[in-house]
Amino acid sequence: MIERIVHNDLLLAIIISHRFDEGGIHFVTPENLSQQLAYMKYPSGKEIPPHVHNPVTREVQHTQEVLFLRKGRLRVDFYDGRKEYLESRILEAGDTILFASGGHGFEVLEDLEMIEVKQGPYAGDHDKTRFEAVDKKQLKVEE
Repeated sequence: MIERIVHNDLLLAIIISHRFDEGGIHFVTPENLSQQLAYMKYPSGKEIPPHVHNPVTREVQHTQEVLFLRKGRLRVDFYDGRKEYLESRILEAGDTILFASGGHGFEVLEDLEMIEVKQGPYAGDHDKTRFEAVDKKQLKVEE
């Protein structure tokens, strides 16, 4: 299952469930995103030709990040660009999520191991703006 979280026609995130299981290559991001994400499943013996990536100048306006959950469960809370809470999802081990826009916060529900990938270089305090989390009584969680 691949789920796109959209608010007012703006893509906030893409979730690739650990249950997704289709052969071949599936790019799940539109070509204009600064972070590209694909799911690949090939049989033994499949060859991918060797290649190098050419230098291409790119301009990145907003950091986009990808999380790979190796272990545990994580609640992800989605916010719009005005820091208003929208909804939440529960991720499990094996799930992958790309954050494309808006804001997000987390609560670890089970001991967690995850890997984060995002554009660099890291800009320190200029990289993000922190704000108050949604009151837990207002959560709208879809699993």
